[in-house]
Amino acid sequence: MNDVLQKLDAKLSDQLEFIYGPLLSGTDIDALKRSLLQTMNLVDGQGAFLGAETSPKPYTNHWSEKDAILITYGDSVSEGASVLASHKQKPLESLGYFLDKYCKDTFNSVHILPFYPYSSDDGFSVINYVEVNDSLGDWGHVQSLSQRYRLMADVVINHCSARSQWYGNFIKGQGEGNDYFFTSDPALDHSQVVRPRTSSLLKEQETADGTKYIWCTFSHDQIDFDFRNPKVLIEFAKILNFYLDQGIRIFRFDAIAFLWKKAATSSLNLPETHEIVRLLRTLIEHKCHDAVIITETNIPNRENLSYFGNANEAHCVYNFSLPPLLVNTLITGSSHYLKQWMMSMPPAQNGTAYFNFIASHDGIGLRPAEGLLSDTEINTFVSTMLGFGGRVSMRALENNQNKPYEVNISLFDALQGTTKGPDKWGVKRFVCAHALMLGLEGIPGIYIHSLVGTRNDYQKLEHTKHNRSINRHRWELSELESELANESSTHSKIYHQISKMLEIRTKQAAFHPNATQFTLHLGESIFGYWRQSTDRRQNIFCIYNISDTEQDIHLSELNITEFDSWVDLLSGTVITDIDGVVNMRPYDALWISNQNS
Repeated sequence: MNDVLQKLDAKLSDQLEFIYGPLLSGTDIDALKRSLLQTMNLVDGQGAFLGAETSPKPYTNHWSEKDAILITYGDSVSEGASVLASHKQKPLESLGYFLDKYCKDTFNSVHILPFYPYSSDDGFSVINYVEVNDSLGDWGHVQSLSQRYRLMADVVINHCSARSQWYGNFIKGQGEGNDYFFTSDPALDHSQVVRPRTSSLLKEQETADGTKYIWCTFSHDQIDFDFRNPKVLIEFAKILNFYLDQGIRIFRFDAIAFLWKKAATSSLNLPETHEIVRLLRTLIEHKCHDAVIITETNIPNRENLSYFGNANEAHCVYNFSLPPLLVNTLITGSSHYLKQWMMSMPPAQNGTAYFNFIASHDGIGLRPAEGLLSDTEINTFVSTMLGFGGRVSMRALENNQNKPYEVNISLFDALQGTTKGPDKWGVKRFVCAHALMLGLEGIPGIYIHSLVGTRNDYQKLEHTKHNRSINRHRWELSELESELANESSTHSKIYHQISKMLEIRTKQAAFHPNATQFTLHLGESIFGYWRQSTDRRQNIFCIYNISDTEQDIHLSELNITEFDSWVDLLSGTVITDIDGVVNMRPYDALWISNQNS
């Protein structure tokens, strides 16, 4: 047996034994392993190895300071009604045009949110995983984008649409998918199950085999898979293999924390879930060494970090605590909680990285702030966001009570003021938030609506009646281009300032996602950290006035040596007196570097 295949075979055996040992015989586990290897095209029908000649190298960073990911729906930018249907581009073509014209110098990667046929939740109730929603385009458009940008796609792995063919076959009791879904007895203890919604956990469904109670973590249109059935695992291996063949290289495992379910437990972050992530990573990286898995786990910080494993699970985890902590910092003018959290965060090992973001298609999650912000602080945060036009989504607790789960609001509106109310510093505060995020250890992701400063979309909210729609605006391409061309437009100002920071960032070795980071202590109204390149040649001191009043920074408080020349990368200002005082206006940002790279 090929040496690489031998090691892969042994590793898969251990992983499958851990997951399915209590459920399957040894013979069945061997058959499952062979099926997975064939599904991923790693062996042929005779067992000959088809994979790479070398094993994936552990602790390898598949990213650098040049990486930034734009997050967008396939139709966030599209041609409007004024364009004749016969001449109208598909939205994925319009997206490609927008990327090539406005983003090619700043983003090398793009995350297209679910672009498959769906029935609800703006794509996250998938009807068919291997089709492109015809209203967006086709696989040719996806492949074209993957040739110009590193493409990230969602693997909606916990559930699918109630309108999928698989679920239809479940109801009929025959055909592919009829045994893919998790059912439970209502008499069992489900009180400990953790969920992000207030709807009932079990959906009563009449089927050809009688009444069934279907597990629905999110909504009754989103039916949870039963990964105890190995056919479900094989199905997702097929899907992943297909996506790799389409040019997708980054996989966002949506809602992965809920994957494995057991009554009388929380059914969250169970050991089998973690092992399935490790198993899928084993398969993916043997098929394509530089493919990356990012786990989407909107849960408390400690649990979120567990998805790194021992640098053998997720390559990246969403830094979910960052959005609520950063927004809270900027609306209160206090760096206390953000600093406390930063000092507690472990450096990511080589081969792993944080995925930093401060806005997404979802809301600002509050669960990741649990244990980091006090209840009083969270309540003030929520009330401030409501005052800025936001909405609040709730989750159910064990005692039949509801608790705020996330705030739904555009980031621009979230930062339009402080706890005292709206003020004149909205644009500067918004840009400061991005300057702070862009300097942090990790890979930055920027939502398209943050890149152009989109406001709350109340019209879409009213139309859909779903809170998350408030931050899922669809721009007409000509309208957006007109705004970006208008120098006095807020959208244009934000786009150009964020783009400039991104261009600067990609040239700094100290901003490598795994470069050293150290939190500075500069008082409550100033937040700062130090970054150092892996070769120790470049140092950058990232300093931010997170308050609405002027602050003075004494450069002597920083470790600035007289042997180097220093410059603020953001303004181009040369630092001539390393013992001097710098006056920072509200929401000013400094990237003080000893190399103007």
